[in-house]
Amino acid sequence: MPTTRPGVVSVVLVNFRGTDDTLTAIEHLGRLDWPADRLEIVVVENASGDDSAERIRRAAPHVVLIESKENLGFAGGCNLGVRSAAGEYVAFLNNDAKPDTAWVAAAVSRFESSPRVGAVASRVLDWDGTKVDYIGSAMTWFGQGYKPLTAQPVPSTPDVAKDVLFGTGSAMFVRRSVYEQLGGFDERYFMFFEDVDLGWRLNLLGHRFVYEPASLAYHKHHASMSSFGSFKESYLLERNALYTQYKNLGDEALAVALPATLALTVRRGVAKGGLDSTEYDLRKGGSNDPTAEISKETVATVYAIDQFVENLPGLTADRERIQSTRVVADGRIWSLFGETDAPSYTDEHYLEGYDKLATAFPVTERPSVTRVLIITGDPIGAKMAGPAIRAWSMAEALSQDNEVTLVSLAGVEPVSAPFGITHVRPGDDREMRKHEREADVIVFQGLAMALFDSLRTTDRIIVADVYDPMHLEQLEQGKELGREQWDKQVLDATDVLNEQLERGDFFLCASERQRHFYLGQLAALGRINPANYADDPDLDHLIDVVPFGLSENPPVHERAVLKGVLPGIGEADKLLLWSGGLYNWFDPKSLISAVARLSERHDDVRLFFQGTKHPHPGVPEMGIVAESRQLARDLGVLDSAVFFNSSWVDYADRQNYLTEADAGVSTHFSHVETTFSFRTRILDYLWAGLPMVVTEGDHFAQLVEEEKLGVVVPSGDVEALADALETVLYDEKFIRAARRNIARVRQRYFWGAVLRPLIDFVAAPAHAADLVARGVVGTGKPVRRPTTRRKKHGLRHDVGLFFHYMSNGGPAVVAKKVRSRLKRR
Repeated sequence: MPTTRPGVVSVVLVNFRGTDDTLTAIEHLGRLDWPADRLEIVVVENASGDDSAERIRRAAPHVVLIESKENLGFAGGCNLGVRSAAGEYVAFLNNDAKPDTAWVAAAVSRFESSPRVGAVASRVLDWDGTKVDYIGSAMTWFGQGYKPLTAQPVPSTPDVAKDVLFGTGSAMFVRRSVYEQLGGFDERYFMFFEDVDLGWRLNLLGHRFVYEPASLAYHKHHASMSSFGSFKESYLLERNALYTQYKNLGDEALAVALPATLALTVRRGVAKGGLDSTEYDLRKGGSNDPTAEISKETVATVYAIDQFVENLPGLTADRERIQSTRVVADGRIWSLFGETDAPSYTDEHYLEGYDKLATAFPVTERPSVTRVLIITGDPIGAKMAGPAIRAWSMAEALSQDNEVTLVSLAGVEPVSAPFGITHVRPGDDREMRKHEREADVIVFQGLAMALFDSLRTTDRIIVADVYDPMHLEQLEQGKELGREQWDKQVLDATDVLNEQLERGDFFLCASERQRHFYLGQLAALGRINPANYADDPDLDHLIDVVPFGLSENPPVHERAVLKGVLPGIGEADKLLLWSGGLYNWFDPKSLISAVARLSERHDDVRLFFQGTKHPHPGVPEMGIVAESRQLARDLGVLDSAVFFNSSWVDYADRQNYLTEADAGVSTHFSHVETTFSFRTRILDYLWAGLPMVVTEGDHFAQLVEEEKLGVVVPSGDVEALADALETVLYDEKFIRAARRNIARVRQRYFWGAVLRPLIDFVAAPAHAADLVARGVVGTGKPVRRPTTRRKKHGLRHDVGLFFHYMSNGGPAVVAKKVRSRLKRR
């Protein structure tokens, strides 16, 4: 297997007696808006038995041509191609498809948006671009994946990126590392549903399969199975659907679905063959001939079930592995299934049987899932500050097992996520109440409860994220506003927190220091009581530590942003990074003075302040920013040794700044806000492996000192600060030791680890015992009434279909469906 080449896309095409199409596809790949040195084309000649290999070799000598000795089908052909590919990303393109010029670039951009994106599904239209091939995926309860609106006119509604269960094998991308983790396509399938199975397994492992409409391709829709007989296609579809369902459904769901699926497979075979299954009833008489002529369509379903039985040992082994390594629950996966109650065949006898099975077995009922509402006061988008990053990370972690909606009170930019995202304006209680009523658990931070009556009066389970002691923060933030306003801001913040602490069922804080502080405040409010203490003497089920976290995927340097780019910062300079914002309670002036002093000894030292303007429109630039610029100017180091960013760095782009830095810095004053603060910028330094210099007095200063991650200095000591900066920039022995220690310590702060208390609580949510005892809330989760299933035929069903196709496809799709229905009659 070739060595993986970062940034390279390997496109795999499988050719079987379709050389003309394959050469056309290769020609269109040559027109991509993508660097030629980052594109590899791999063609698998799948034993066509003609001169295909020679024609491809002669017409396209630049491609990697693999000749198979036997027809491996689509699944085996793709796997063979990937084994000879070198790309970081592998793309699959049907040989009778052609890519748009942006096909690859749009997909790679989507991969780069998040390391959790494991695969990208392209938008696929017919050859002329007028009808749909693939714009999303769905899954029936009986294991057959399907593509909604296929062969219908392209909808007039806007197309947006979204998470899907699977992409179509005619045009899709997978990270090479994820493809190898999955073991590629299951070659038992040969063809049909192997892409469905791959996508389902990918989602179960916690990766995201994202539909990216800007990654566009066109497909000819060849009737590849017509020459072999439709019954052979039916056989593969029926068999492979059983394979897919058996491997991927959880135990509880499979116990319900598999018996109904097997019965429905038989009913479908009987209906397709036009048989009367009562003809062997002794009361009916009839022929006693031991043989009968039966349609191969009927036999195909019997053979499919028999081959499912035949392959059970291997399927069972795969099932055990898939189920033991999955990290996403069926209830969460179900949200990607779309319309599961889809019969897929319209014969009246079949539909009657379908309805009987769907009524007798709860196959169309969604598995139980907890609905979680997460509320942040910060904007969600490319530029996110700490509160939004924290809320996003919670939503991402909880969405693996729960249905999550993330609400921003400050605005939302279009972003793709494995959970719902919406904006609710502060004070719009009518809109917030809709989300509150749909939730089982509500997690919020900041002022949310104070802004909405629906949250103050809710009977839902409340998780208050009080990681930011806002009343202590206001002691610093408000002291320049005059005593009267200062008093008001501190008292208002205290009232806000007290209201949350009086009503919350579970509280999150950022450190053990904070936990001890809040236990005191909870005690003052009467929440430390026998009801909460009786079964939880440590009170971990009332308040637990959930610090900020960091990604398990290390930062990657994708582009130069400072060294050799920003005038005054050379490629070989020693770069100190102040990550995050610049606020009045920090002490950047001592740092600037120390850098000015150090630059007299080392002319290559540089300091860059990464954030000066907060992404939240309601947070003004603080006075310390102008004061710091002026000091740097007065000391003669502005734009020579000290540099200020004019705005804020995009969340996804901060890795480029961190990977260019040589050390991280954070300096502050000594006061009570410092004692209980949690400086999230330090996590960025841990993530990037940067030795750091920090001021003593807070949680991270203690960590840095104890674990030898850098140097801790007294507040305001410029000389000690200059010496510490010199150590972390120029003492190679110290730097190597610090980096080793950081690599060890940072594992404690991975999001998957720090969010465990929240994940465990939401897995078994409950109201606080004292709130139940006092009658403030009830004892359990809201009772959800089971939905009433409607038959999939008849007038009510037709009316429902009308509105579905009108909203998703428009009048052209409705007209096409009506004409099709009339033709069947």
